[in-house]
Amino acid sequence: MIRNFFLACTIAVEMLAGSASISLAQSSSDNADIAPQRWWKGNLHTHSLWSDGDDFPEMITQWYSERDYNFLALTDHNTLSQGMKWMRLDAIEARGGKVIFEKYLKRFGNDWVQTRGEPGSEEYSVRLKPIDEYRGLVEQTGKFILIQSEEISDRAQGKPVHINAANLLEAIQPVGGATVLEAMQNNLRAILEQESKTGRQILPHLNHPNFGYAITAEELAQVISERFFEVYNGHPGVNHLGDKDHISVERIWDVANTIRLVALNAAPLLGLGTDDSHEYHGLPGSRPGRGWVMVRSCFLTPEHLILAMKNGDFYASSGVTLDDVRYHQDDRRLSLKIKPEANVKYKTEFIASLRQRGSSADALPTSENIGKVVATSDSLEPAYSLTGNEIYVRAVVTSSLSPTDPVFENQKQQAWTQPVGWSTK
Repeated sequence: MIRNFFLACTIAVEMLAGSASISLAQSSSDNADIAPQRWWKGNLHTHSLWSDGDDFPEMITQWYSERDYNFLALTDHNTLSQGMKWMRLDAIEARGGKVIFEKYLKRFGNDWVQTRGEPGSEEYSVRLKPIDEYRGLVEQTGKFILIQSEEISDRAQGKPVHINAANLLEAIQPVGGATVLEAMQNNLRAILEQESKTGRQILPHLNHPNFGYAITAEELAQVISERFFEVYNGHPGVNHLGDKDHISVERIWDVANTIRLVALNAAPLLGLGTDDSHEYHGLPGSRPGRGWVMVRSCFLTPEHLILAMKNGDFYASSGVTLDDVRYHQDDRRLSLKIKPEANVKYKTEFIASLRQRGSSADALPTSENIGKVVATSDSLEPAYSLTGNEIYVRAVVTSSLSPTDPVFENQKQQAWTQPVGWSTK
């Protein structure tokens, strides 16, 4: 019964995204001079003093807006930045020192910053501004917007189950569940119910599956109503590479998608890059600017961005920029155009899961044929033509440059495209 409900939700979402993409394409063609398609850069996982971040939301949003981001979702745990909230100054300074308030006051001044109580007393507090109050400081039409969002932070079987929801109208409290799988399903159902009730586009995505090694590829595969997850998260504690007992996040992606397409007849997961930023003052931790998505859309609005992502028209990045990503349906070819930097080399790997020759259609490939590198290229315009044996193919581009703020040893800048060439029965 539950599975049927989620399958219906998934089909409804895909139909909505598909019909909208046709409309957007026609609009782009008819009004190319007004609103041509372009790439928009954004981060969909950010924390502030409204939960466990260490800076004021106005400071955080200006940081991103001044660094060529086009959209930002502040995703504080189990809350939206709405209503009246005061925070004691000593609690603020405990997160990163006096510099937090000093920088805030210097940036915005006494006319903006609100305090109450006697300075120096334990009761001296600062008001945290809600999103509708501060968004006017940073939002610019066609340049930068904020998307009201939340990280729904739950636990099941002693493990963290965190799901972000972008473009919410109302906060959603964790629903819980007896198992990790049940908690994922229950929280996603609450998100989809709000989307249906409000008539607004909402993007749910599963966060950092290897955080606490909480979510396996098999579990993630079964929640077919979830279409998005973080293939890259800039927090140093999310075990991106896995360990001797756990597979990497990128391997989770390939295993889960193979199970979905072969055994469950379900659409594959699409991969996001995010910061999961908490720390903004140079201290060790999850700092901003490490991971993002690039979304191709005509318009910079939450609805158009989310519809484009539901249609798979985006890629994830930790530093590499792509000028173009295309899947050519006529000749089943995935092609990329890499935006080069001077004296930098790029290697593109095309990764696929391959069907077993002579096996039944619903037989899972052997381990060595899941997430297999089927081709490599050093070209700035790499391409791969499917042979017919692939269940799907995706590309990952790796630069010879290290990130400006690396998360793990020997890390290189990368970009991840979405799986293409797949089909469901």
